[in-house]
Amino acid sequence: MKLGRADLSRALDRPDGSIRLYLFHGPDESQSRGHGVRLLKALGAEKFAVVPGAIKGDPALLADEAGAMNLFGGPRVIWIDSAGDEIAAGVEALLAAPASENSVIIIGGMLRKTSALLKAVENSRQALAFASYPLEGAGAEQMIFDIGRTHGLRIDRGVAARLVEACGNDRGIAAQEIAKLALFVDGSPESPKDLDHEALDAVGAEMAEGDWMRLADVALSGELQSLADELARLPANAEPIPVLRALQRRLLMLAPIRARVERGEAPDAVVKSLGRALFFKEEPLVRNLLGSWQAGALATVAERAGRLERALMIGPGLPPVDSLGEELMAVARAGRRR
Repeated sequence: MKLGRADLSRALDRPDGSIRLYLFHGPDESQSRGHGVRLLKALGAEKFAVVPGAIKGDPALLADEAGAMNLFGGPRVIWIDSAGDEIAAGVEALLAAPASENSVIIIGGMLRKTSALLKAVENSRQALAFASYPLEGAGAEQMIFDIGRTHGLRIDRGVAARLVEACGNDRGIAAQEIAKLALFVDGSPESPKDLDHEALDAVGAEMAEGDWMRLADVALSGELQSLADELARLPANAEPIPVLRALQRRLLMLAPIRARVERGEAPDAVVKSLGRALFFKEEPLVRNLLGSWQAGALATVAERAGRLERALMIGPGLPPVDSLGEELMAVARAGRRR
């Protein structure tokens, strides 16, 4: 079944025992993972990760794992991250099984309306699907209120608005920042505290969304020397995830309008049709990028950026700033050849 935003909180905080599977998909993967974590907490279950490739190779695996008892006692949740149509057969087998002991949470990215996975979930009364899109306005502030509540913080609208802007509407970054602020004011669910502007000034991260987006735009524009200069100014302990997500947001904006150009629409007409959704000072940049990148190449960059983000979050490798620099320089070299 398809889940609407109005019913989301109830589904996440008071899970229906008849629901076997939850699919959180859409362009805002950080928000999808946040919903998954919130549901996991409400279920009071242990997280058991299964990689999509294992289910693709053995479609019966998902039903087997969902039906298995936890050897250590207590409920568990089967967690599948970065999944797509390759697990559709496994999901169909799970939903057709006579019973299931464990809930399944799937984090997907962008799924087409014709997606076999999405159809399997939306056509079942034992499964829920919710599409996560970047939040704006009151929705973004509500995200801050919800995260704050889990950390024992009472946040007013003014402080919430500042956090939304500072975190670029990114749930993952907001959650990290709010957890840090909760420690500062000694807030907890058992002993809630007010979060004010003074606390935000004292420990709030100096996050500059414009700087992150500028790095992404310089890379996509193929400006190798400018990008090298920008990267050289980054501190060694700079956090790469915000830059990668800024790049992904730019790609999400470019991909559908580039597809329109490839279907025959004039680039100028496409840009003008965006109206207020595009800041007028960005129009020259967007026109340039539309002429430089094909839709398929934009999708490749988005896939690589998502893969690097997951690698940085999961385990060690190159120093984070070095990994970010290598990826952005590769994007810039590709942009320069176009």
